[in-house]
Amino acid sequence: MKSESLFPLDPNVKVRTRFAPSPTGYLHVGGARTALYSWLYAKHNQGEFVLRIEDTDLERSTPQATQAILEGMAWLNLSWEHGPYYQTKRFERYNQVIDQMLEQGLAYRCYCSKERLEELRHSQEQHKQKPRYDRHCLNDHSHSPDEPHVVRFKNPTEGSVVFEDAVRGRIEISNGELDDLIIRRTDGSPTYNFCVVVDDWDMGITHVVRGEDHINNTPRQINILQALGAPIPTYAHVSMILGDDGQKLSKRHGAVSVMQYRDDGYLPEALVNYLVRLGWGHGDQEIFSREEMIALFDLHSVSKSASAFNTEKLQWLNQHYMKTLDPAYVAQHLAWHYQAQGIDTTNGPALADIVTMLAERCKTLKEMAAASRYFFEDFDTFDESAVKKHFKSAAVAPLEKVKEKLTALEHWDLHGTHQAIEQTAAELGVGMGKVGMPLRVAVTGASQSPSMDVTLVAIGRTRTLARIQNAIDFIRAKNA
Repeated sequence: MKSESLFPLDPNVKVRTRFAPSPTGYLHVGGARTALYSWLYAKHNQGEFVLRIEDTDLERSTPQATQAILEGMAWLNLSWEHGPYYQTKRFERYNQVIDQMLEQGLAYRCYCSKERLEELRHSQEQHKQKPRYDRHCLNDHSHSPDEPHVVRFKNPTEGSVVFEDAVRGRIEISNGELDDLIIRRTDGSPTYNFCVVVDDWDMGITHVVRGEDHINNTPRQINILQALGAPIPTYAHVSMILGDDGQKLSKRHGAVSVMQYRDDGYLPEALVNYLVRLGWGHGDQEIFSREEMIALFDLHSVSKSASAFNTEKLQWLNQHYMKTLDPAYVAQHLAWHYQAQGIDTTNGPALADIVTMLAERCKTLKEMAAASRYFFEDFDTFDESAVKKHFKSAAVAPLEKVKEKLTALEHWDLHGTHQAIEQTAAELGVGMGKVGMPLRVAVTGASQSPSMDVTLVAIGRTRTLARIQNAIDFIRAKNA
Protein backbone atom coordinates (compact mmCIF):
# COMPACT_ATOMS: atom_id res chain seq x y z
CA MET A 1 0.00 0.00 0.00
CA LYS A 2 1.37 3.42 -0.92
CA SER A 3 1.49 6.61 1.08
CA GLU A 4 -0.26 9.48 -0.68
CA SER A 5 1.94 12.48 -0.10
CA LEU A 6 0.34 15.93 0.13
CA PHE A 7 3.58 17.54 -0.97
CA PRO A 8 6.76 16.23 -2.54
CA LEU A 9 8.71 14.67 0.31
CA ASP A 10 12.21 16.09 0.18
CA PRO A 11 14.61 13.19 0.88
CA ASN A 12 17.08 15.71 2.30
CA VAL A 13 14.67 16.62 5.12
CA LYS A 14 15.66 14.29 7.94
CA VAL A 15 13.17 15.58 10.54
CA ARG A 16 9.53 16.55 10.08
CA THR A 17 7.38 17.26 13.14
CA ARG A 18 3.76 18.27 13.46
CA PHE A 19 1.36 20.06 15.77
CA ALA A 20 -2.13 18.63 15.45
CA PRO A 21 -4.68 20.39 17.68
CA SER A 22 -8.41 19.66 17.73
CA PRO A 23 -10.44 22.84 17.11
CA THR A 24 -12.87 22.24 19.97
CA GLY A 25 -11.67 25.25 21.99
CA TYR A 26 -8.92 27.84 22.33
CA LEU A 27 -5.19 27.09 22.03
CA HIS A 28 -4.35 26.31 25.65
CA VAL A 29 -1.02 26.59 27.40
CA GLY A 30 -0.30 22.84 27.29
CA GLY A 31 -0.97 22.73 23.56
CA ALA A 32 1.19 25.80 23.00
CA ARG A 33 4.11 24.17 24.83
CA THR A 34 3.69 20.99 22.77
CA ALA A 35 3.67 23.09 19.59
CA LEU A 36 6.78 24.95 20.75
CA TYR A 37 8.72 21.77 21.56
CA SER A 38 7.71 20.24 18.22
CA TRP A 39 8.66 23.44 16.36
CA LEU A 40 12.00 23.76 18.17
CA TYR A 41 12.94 20.15 17.47
CA ALA A 42 12.29 20.64 13.76
CA LYS A 43 14.29 23.89 13.68
CA HIS A 44 17.15 22.43 15.74
CA ASN A 45 17.52 19.66 13.16
CA GLN A 46 17.06 21.89 10.08
CA GLY A 47 13.74 20.07 9.56
CA GLU A 48 10.18 21.06 8.74
CA PHE A 49 7.11 21.74 10.85
CA VAL A 50 3.57 20.77 9.81
CA LEU A 51 0.34 22.26 11.18
CA ARG A 52 -2.65 19.92 11.03
CA ILE A 53 -6.16 20.67 12.28
CA GLU A 54 -7.73 17.45 13.58
CA ASP A 55 -11.38 18.39 13.12
CA THR A 56 -12.97 14.93 12.86
CA ASP A 57 -15.12 15.66 15.94
CA LEU A 58 -17.78 17.32 13.79
CA GLU A 59 -20.10 18.15 16.69
CA ARG A 60 -17.52 19.99 18.79
CA SER A 61 -15.18 21.46 16.18
CA THR A 62 -15.89 25.09 15.27
CA PRO A 63 -14.47 27.62 12.79
CA GLN A 64 -14.03 30.01 15.74
CA ALA A 65 -11.79 27.52 17.55
CA THR A 66 -9.78 26.93 14.37
CA GLN A 67 -9.28 30.67 14.02
CA ALA A 68 -8.24 30.91 17.69
CA ILE A 69 -5.58 28.24 17.12
CA LEU A 70 -4.20 30.00 14.02
CA GLU A 71 -4.25 33.34 15.84
CA GLY A 72 -2.41 31.85 18.83
CA MET A 73 0.26 30.24 16.65
CA ALA A 74 0.79 33.51 14.78
CA TRP A 75 1.05 35.51 18.03
CA LEU A 76 3.66 33.06 19.37
CA ASN A 77 5.45 33.33 16.00
CA LEU A 78 5.46 29.56 15.43
CA SER A 79 5.38 29.39 11.63
CA TRP A 80 4.93 26.20 9.64
CA GLU A 81 6.33 24.96 6.34
CA HIS A 82 3.28 22.83 5.47
CA GLY A 83 -0.41 23.31 6.24
CA PRO A 84 -2.70 23.96 7.81
CA TYR A 85 -4.24 20.65 6.73
CA TYR A 86 -7.76 19.67 7.76
CA GLN A 87 -8.76 16.08 8.42
CA THR A 88 -12.35 16.68 7.29
CA LYS A 89 -11.00 17.36 3.78
CA ARG A 90 -9.23 13.98 3.69
CA PHE A 91 -12.10 11.55 4.36
CA GLU A 92 -11.82 10.14 0.85
CA ARG A 93 -8.17 9.23 1.48
CA TYR A 94 -8.91 7.59 4.85
CA ASN A 95 -11.74 5.52 3.41
CA GLN A 96 -9.57 4.47 0.48
CA VAL A 97 -7.01 3.04 2.95
CA ILE A 98 -9.74 1.35 5.03
CA ASP A 99 -11.19 -0.31 1.92
CA GLN A 100 -7.74 -1.61 1.00
CA MET A 101 -7.28 -2.94 4.54
CA LEU A 102 -10.61 -4.79 4.27
CA GLU A 103 -9.47 -6.38 1.01
CA GLN A 104 -6.16 -7.45 2.55
CA GLY A 105 -7.71 -8.87 5.71
CA LEU A 106 -6.12 -6.22 7.93
CA ALA A 107 -9.57 -5.02 9.03
CA TYR A 108 -13.07 -6.50 9.17
CA ARG A 109 -16.70 -5.42 9.34
CA CYS A 110 -18.47 -5.69 12.69
CA TYR A 111 -22.27 -5.90 12.74
CA CYS A 112 -22.72 -6.33 16.52
CA SER A 113 -25.59 -4.38 18.06
CA LYS A 114 -25.08 -1.97 20.96
CA GLU A 115 -27.03 -4.38 23.14
CA ARG A 116 -24.68 -7.30 22.37
CA LEU A 117 -21.61 -5.18 23.04
CA GLU A 118 -23.04 -3.98 26.36
CA GLU A 119 -23.83 -7.57 27.40
CA LEU A 120 -20.29 -8.62 26.45
CA ARG A 121 -18.76 -5.79 28.49
CA HIS A 122 -20.99 -6.58 31.48
CA SER A 123 -20.03 -10.26 31.38
CA GLN A 124 -16.31 -9.47 31.13
CA GLU A 125 -16.52 -7.06 34.06
CA GLN A 126 -18.31 -9.67 36.17
CA HIS A 127 -15.50 -12.14 35.45
CA LYS A 128 -12.92 -9.41 36.21
CA GLN A 129 -11.69 -9.50 32.62
CA LYS A 130 -10.44 -6.46 30.70
CA PRO A 131 -13.34 -5.32 28.49
CA ARG A 132 -12.45 -5.88 24.85
CA TYR A 133 -14.20 -6.98 21.68
CA ASP A 134 -14.41 -10.80 21.29
CA ARG A 135 -14.02 -10.87 17.48
CA HIS A 136 -17.52 -12.25 17.09
CA CYS A 137 -17.71 -10.83 13.53
CA LEU A 138 -14.16 -11.62 12.43
CA ASN A 139 -15.17 -14.66 10.39
CA ASP A 140 -18.89 -13.92 10.08
CA HIS A 141 -19.77 -13.75 6.37
CA SER A 142 -23.53 -14.00 6.82
CA HIS A 143 -24.12 -10.24 6.57
CA SER A 144 -24.30 -7.94 3.59
CA PRO A 145 -21.85 -5.01 3.49
CA ASP A 146 -24.95 -2.84 2.99
CA GLU A 147 -26.15 -3.59 6.53
CA PRO A 148 -25.17 -1.05 9.23
CA HIS A 149 -21.71 -1.88 10.55
CA VAL A 150 -18.44 -0.49 11.82
CA VAL A 151 -14.98 -1.44 10.57
CA ARG A 152 -12.48 -2.76 13.12
CA PHE A 153 -8.72 -3.02 12.83
CA LYS A 154 -7.51 -6.59 13.26
CA ASN A 155 -5.03 -5.99 16.07
CA PRO A 156 -2.27 -8.57 16.63
CA THR A 157 -3.08 -10.92 19.51
CA GLU A 158 0.45 -12.11 20.27
CA GLY A 159 3.52 -10.29 21.50
CA SER A 160 3.94 -6.69 22.60
CA VAL A 161 4.28 -3.21 21.18
CA VAL A 162 7.67 -1.82 22.23
CA PHE A 163 8.81 1.71 21.49
CA GLU A 164 11.56 3.98 22.73
CA ASP A 165 9.91 7.20 23.88
CA ALA A 166 12.29 10.16 23.41
CA VAL A 167 11.19 11.57 26.78
CA ARG A 168 10.18 8.52 28.82
CA GLY A 169 12.45 5.76 27.55
CA ARG A 170 11.33 2.22 26.75
CA ILE A 171 7.58 1.55 26.82
CA GLU A 172 6.13 -1.92 26.30
CA ILE A 173 2.43 -2.80 26.07
CA SER A 174 1.11 -6.32 25.51
CA ASN A 175 -1.13 -6.77 22.47
CA GLY A 176 -3.39 -8.76 24.78
CA GLU A 177 -4.25 -5.42 26.44
CA LEU A 178 -5.40 -3.85 23.16
CA ASP A 179 -8.79 -4.07 21.49
CA ASP A 180 -9.75 -4.40 17.84
CA LEU A 181 -10.08 -0.67 17.40
CA ILE A 182 -13.02 0.76 15.45
CA ILE A 183 -11.49 2.65 12.51
CA ARG A 184 -14.74 3.54 10.69
CA ARG A 185 -18.06 4.33 12.32
CA THR A 186 -21.51 3.19 11.20
CA ASP A 187 -22.08 6.55 9.48
CA GLY A 188 -18.97 5.95 7.34
CA SER A 189 -16.73 8.48 9.11
CA PRO A 190 -13.19 7.37 10.03
CA THR A 191 -12.13 7.61 13.68
CA TYR A 192 -9.50 9.83 15.23
CA ASN A 193 -6.85 7.18 15.92
CA PHE A 194 -6.98 5.99 12.33
CA CYS A 195 -6.92 9.45 10.71
CA VAL A 196 -3.83 10.36 12.76
CA VAL A 197 -1.98 7.28 11.50
CA VAL A 198 -2.73 7.95 7.82
CA ASP A 199 -1.85 11.63 8.22
CA ASP A 200 1.48 10.97 9.92
CA TRP A 201 2.29 8.46 7.15
CA ASP A 202 1.20 10.66 4.24
CA MET A 203 2.88 13.75 5.66
CA GLY A 204 6.20 12.02 6.31
CA ILE A 205 6.19 12.80 10.03
CA THR A 206 9.39 11.52 11.64
CA HIS A 207 8.84 12.72 15.23
CA VAL A 208 5.53 12.98 17.11
CA VAL A 209 5.69 15.31 20.12
CA ARG A 210 2.46 15.28 22.13
CA GLY A 211 0.99 15.15 25.63
CA GLU A 212 1.26 12.14 27.91
CA ASP A 213 -2.50 11.64 27.65
CA HIS A 214 -1.81 10.12 24.20
CA ILE A 215 0.47 7.32 25.47
CA ASN A 216 -2.43 4.83 25.39
CA ASN A 217 -3.08 5.68 21.74
CA THR A 218 0.51 5.09 20.66
CA PRO A 219 0.61 1.24 20.65
CA ARG A 220 -2.67 1.14 18.69
CA GLN A 221 -1.31 3.60 16.15
CA ILE A 222 2.01 1.75 15.86
CA ASN A 223 0.17 -1.52 15.12
CA ILE A 224 -1.83 0.15 12.35
CA LEU A 225 1.30 1.72 10.88
CA GLN A 226 3.04 -1.66 10.89
CA ALA A 227 0.04 -3.30 9.22
CA LEU A 228 0.19 -0.63 6.49
CA GLY A 229 3.93 -1.14 6.02
CA ALA A 230 4.49 2.48 7.02
CA PRO A 231 7.55 3.82 8.88
CA ILE A 232 7.13 4.30 12.65
CA PRO A 233 7.84 7.83 13.88
CA THR A 234 9.79 8.53 17.06
CA TYR A 235 7.33 9.40 19.83
CA ALA A 236 7.92 11.91 22.62
CA HIS A 237 5.21 12.24 25.27
CA VAL A 238 5.55 15.34 27.44
CA SER A 239 4.09 15.62 30.94
CA MET A 240 1.14 17.76 31.88
CA ILE A 241 1.32 21.28 33.29
CA LEU A 242 0.02 21.81 36.82
CA GLY A 243 -1.27 25.00 38.42
CA ASP A 244 0.43 26.74 41.36
CA ASP A 245 -1.60 24.48 43.67
CA GLY A 246 -0.34 21.22 42.15
CA GLN A 247 -3.64 20.45 40.40
CA LYS A 248 -3.99 20.06 36.63
CA LEU A 249 -3.92 23.50 35.00
CA SER A 250 -7.46 24.69 34.33
CA LYS A 251 -9.60 27.82 34.07
CA ARG A 252 -9.67 28.25 37.84
CA HIS A 253 -5.95 29.12 37.73
CA GLY A 254 -6.69 32.19 35.62
CA ALA A 255 -5.45 32.52 32.07
CA VAL A 256 -5.22 29.19 30.26
CA SER A 257 -5.78 30.30 26.67
CA VAL A 258 -2.69 31.62 24.92
CA MET A 259 -4.54 34.71 23.69
CA GLN A 260 -5.70 35.43 27.24
CA TYR A 261 -2.04 36.00 28.08
CA ARG A 262 -1.87 38.59 25.32
CA ASP A 263 -5.03 40.18 26.72
CA ASP A 264 -3.45 40.19 30.20
CA GLY A 265 -0.45 42.13 28.94
CA TYR A 266 2.27 39.56 28.29
CA LEU A 267 4.70 39.69 25.39
CA PRO A 268 4.88 36.55 23.21
CA GLU A 269 8.65 36.38 23.86
CA ALA A 270 7.99 36.13 27.60
CA LEU A 271 5.38 33.38 27.25
CA VAL A 272 7.54 31.39 24.80
CA ASN A 273 10.57 31.68 27.10
CA TYR A 274 8.42 30.65 30.06
CA LEU A 275 6.84 27.68 28.27
CA VAL A 276 10.16 26.30 27.01
CA ARG A 277 11.37 26.16 30.63
CA LEU A 278 8.25 24.26 31.78
CA GLY A 279 9.90 20.89 31.46
CA TRP A 280 13.15 21.66 29.63
CA GLY A 281 16.32 23.42 30.64
CA HIS A 282 19.97 24.06 29.90
CA GLY A 283 21.93 24.31 33.13
CA ASP A 284 20.70 27.17 35.30
CA GLN A 285 19.92 29.47 32.37
CA GLU A 286 16.49 31.09 32.64
CA ILE A 287 16.42 33.56 29.75
CA PHE A 288 16.73 32.24 26.21
CA SER A 289 16.57 34.08 22.92
CA ARG A 290 14.75 32.21 20.17
CA GLU A 291 18.07 31.50 18.49
CA GLU A 292 19.43 29.97 21.72
CA MET A 293 16.33 27.80 22.14
CA ILE A 294 16.73 26.43 18.60
CA ALA A 295 20.46 25.80 19.09
CA LEU A 296 20.11 24.06 22.46
CA PHE A 297 16.76 22.26 22.43
CA ASP A 298 16.76 18.48 22.62
CA LEU A 299 13.85 16.12 23.32
CA HIS A 300 16.03 13.90 25.51
CA SER A 301 16.46 16.84 27.91
CA VAL A 302 12.70 17.19 28.45
CA SER A 303 11.67 16.19 31.97
CA LYS A 304 9.35 13.23 32.63
CA SER A 305 7.88 15.06 35.64
CA ALA A 306 4.90 17.39 35.56
CA SER A 307 5.71 21.11 35.66
CA ALA A 308 3.99 23.66 37.88
CA PHE A 309 2.91 26.98 36.41
CA ASN A 310 4.26 29.99 38.32
CA THR A 311 2.65 33.30 37.40
CA GLU A 312 5.19 35.36 39.35
CA LYS A 313 8.03 33.92 37.31
CA LEU A 314 6.16 34.66 34.10
CA GLN A 315 5.69 38.26 35.24
CA TRP A 316 9.39 38.53 36.03
CA LEU A 317 10.24 37.29 32.53
CA ASN A 318 7.69 39.64 30.99
CA GLN A 319 9.20 42.65 32.72
CA HIS A 320 12.66 41.54 31.61
CA TYR A 321 11.53 41.52 27.98
CA MET A 322 9.68 44.84 28.31
CA LYS A 323 12.95 46.37 29.56
CA THR A 324 15.36 44.72 27.12
CA LEU A 325 13.57 44.38 23.79
CA ASP A 326 13.55 47.28 21.33
CA PRO A 327 11.07 49.83 22.80
CA ALA A 328 9.60 50.39 19.33
CA TYR A 329 8.77 46.66 19.10
CA VAL A 330 7.28 46.54 22.61
CA ALA A 331 5.26 49.63 21.71
CA GLN A 332 3.56 47.72 18.88
CA HIS A 333 2.17 45.28 21.43
CA LEU A 334 1.40 48.08 23.89
CA ALA A 335 -0.74 49.85 21.29
CA TRP A 336 -3.23 46.96 21.40
CA HIS A 337 -3.81 47.56 25.12
CA TYR A 338 -4.46 51.27 24.73
CA GLN A 339 -7.08 50.41 22.16
CA ALA A 340 -8.57 47.73 24.43
CA GLN A 341 -8.79 50.24 27.29
CA GLY A 342 -10.28 52.96 25.10
CA ILE A 343 -7.29 55.30 25.45
CA ASP A 344 -6.72 57.62 22.49
CA THR A 345 -2.96 58.01 22.03
CA THR A 346 -3.18 60.55 19.19
CA ASN A 347 -2.03 63.42 21.43
CA GLY A 348 0.88 62.51 23.67
CA PRO A 349 4.37 61.04 23.66
CA ALA A 350 5.53 58.28 21.33
CA LEU A 351 4.57 54.87 22.67
CA ALA A 352 8.21 53.75 22.56
CA ASP A 353 8.97 56.57 25.02
CA ILE A 354 6.24 55.26 27.33
CA VAL A 355 7.91 51.85 27.26
CA THR A 356 11.28 53.39 28.16
CA MET A 357 9.74 55.40 31.01
CA LEU A 358 7.56 52.68 32.57
CA ALA A 359 9.16 49.29 31.87
CA GLU A 360 10.93 49.34 35.26
CA ARG A 361 7.64 50.09 37.01
CA CYS A 362 5.19 47.68 35.34
CA LYS A 363 5.02 43.91 35.04
CA THR A 364 2.55 43.78 32.14
CA LEU A 365 1.62 45.88 29.13
CA LYS A 366 -1.95 46.04 30.38
CA GLU A 367 -0.70 47.62 33.59
CA MET A 368 1.55 49.96 31.59
CA ALA A 369 -1.34 51.20 29.46
CA ALA A 370 -3.52 51.86 32.52
CA ALA A 371 -0.67 53.53 34.43
CA SER A 372 0.15 55.91 31.58
CA ARG A 373 -3.35 57.17 30.80
CA TYR A 374 -2.48 60.65 32.16
CA PHE A 375 0.09 61.14 29.37
CA PHE A 376 -2.75 61.17 26.83
CA GLU A 377 -5.92 62.17 28.67
CA ASP A 378 -6.82 64.89 31.14
CA PHE A 379 -8.52 63.83 34.37
CA ASP A 380 -11.15 65.28 36.71
CA THR A 381 -10.23 63.55 39.95
CA PHE A 382 -7.10 62.95 42.00
CA ASP A 383 -6.12 59.84 43.95
CA GLU A 384 -7.67 60.19 47.42
CA SER A 385 -4.66 59.05 49.45
CA ALA A 386 -2.39 61.33 47.39
CA VAL A 387 -4.71 64.29 48.04
CA LYS A 388 -4.68 63.65 51.82
CA LYS A 389 -0.90 63.46 51.91
CA HIS A 390 0.25 66.06 49.39
CA PHE A 391 -2.60 68.52 48.77
CA LYS A 392 -2.61 70.42 52.06
CA SER A 393 -2.86 74.23 52.01
CA ALA A 394 0.93 74.49 52.19
CA ALA A 395 1.21 72.90 48.72
CA VAL A 396 -0.25 75.98 46.98
CA ALA A 397 2.89 78.13 47.31
CA PRO A 398 5.33 75.60 45.75
CA LEU A 399 2.82 74.83 42.98
CA GLU A 400 2.38 78.52 42.15
CA LYS A 401 6.14 79.13 42.23
CA VAL A 402 7.01 76.09 40.07
CA LYS A 403 4.28 77.04 37.60
CA GLU A 404 5.82 80.48 37.33
CA LYS A 405 9.27 78.97 36.69
CA LEU A 406 7.95 76.47 34.14
CA THR A 407 5.97 79.15 32.31
CA ALA A 408 9.13 81.21 31.88
CA LEU A 409 11.15 78.36 30.34
CA GLU A 410 12.47 79.09 26.86
CA HIS A 411 13.03 75.40 26.10
CA TRP A 412 10.68 72.70 27.42
CA ASP A 413 13.27 69.98 27.99
CA LEU A 414 14.71 67.76 30.73
CA HIS A 415 17.31 70.28 31.86
CA GLY A 416 14.89 73.22 31.99
CA THR A 417 12.10 71.42 33.85
CA HIS A 418 14.55 69.91 36.35
CA GLN A 419 16.08 73.36 36.98
CA ALA A 420 12.64 74.89 37.56
CA ILE A 421 11.83 72.32 40.28
CA GLU A 422 15.25 72.68 41.94
CA GLN A 423 15.10 76.50 41.94
CA THR A 424 11.59 76.47 43.41
CA ALA A 425 12.74 74.29 46.33
CA ALA A 426 15.83 76.46 46.89
CA GLU A 427 13.94 79.77 46.84
CA LEU A 428 11.25 78.47 49.22
CA GLY A 429 13.83 76.80 51.45
CA VAL A 430 12.10 73.41 51.35
CA GLY A 431 13.16 69.89 50.32
CA MET A 432 12.65 68.69 46.75
CA GLY A 433 9.84 66.41 47.90
CA LYS A 434 7.76 69.39 49.07
CA VAL A 435 7.75 70.62 45.48
CA GLY A 436 8.01 67.39 43.52
CA MET A 437 5.22 65.42 45.20
CA PRO A 438 2.42 68.05 44.94
CA LEU A 439 3.59 68.66 41.36
CA ARG A 440 3.44 64.92 40.59
CA VAL A 441 -0.12 64.60 41.92
CA ALA A 442 -1.10 67.79 40.07
CA VAL A 443 0.06 66.63 36.64
CA THR A 444 -0.59 62.84 36.87
CA GLY A 445 -3.48 62.59 39.36
CA ALA A 446 -1.55 60.18 41.60
CA SER A 447 1.68 59.83 43.57
CA GLN A 448 3.49 57.38 41.26
CA SER A 449 5.23 58.32 38.01
CA PRO A 450 8.65 58.39 36.37
CA SER A 451 10.97 61.22 37.42
CA MET A 452 9.27 64.60 37.19
CA ASP A 453 11.46 66.12 34.47
CA VAL A 454 10.81 63.11 32.20
CA THR A 455 7.10 63.16 33.04
CA LEU A 456 6.68 66.91 32.41
CA VAL A 457 8.47 66.78 29.06
CA ALA A 458 6.29 63.85 27.94
CA ILE A 459 3.03 65.54 29.01
CA GLY A 460 4.01 68.82 27.32
CA ARG A 461 4.02 72.47 28.34
CA THR A 462 0.37 73.40 27.69
CA ARG A 463 -1.22 70.49 29.52
CA THR A 464 1.30 70.63 32.38
CA LEU A 465 0.59 74.29 33.15
CA ALA A 466 -3.17 73.80 32.86
CA ARG A 467 -3.06 70.82 35.25
CA ILE A 468 -0.98 72.71 37.83
CA GLN A 469 -3.52 75.54 37.80
CA ASN A 470 -6.36 73.02 38.12
CA ALA A 471 -4.63 71.51 41.17
CA ILE A 472 -4.13 74.93 42.78
CA ASP A 473 -7.83 75.69 42.32
CA PHE A 474 -8.75 72.25 43.72
CA ILE A 475 -6.61 72.74 46.87
CA ARG A 476 -7.95 76.21 47.52
CA ALA A 477 -11.55 75.04 47.13
CA LYS A 478 -10.93 72.01 49.36
CA ASN A 479 -9.34 74.06 52.15
CA ALA A 480 -11.59 77.10 51.90
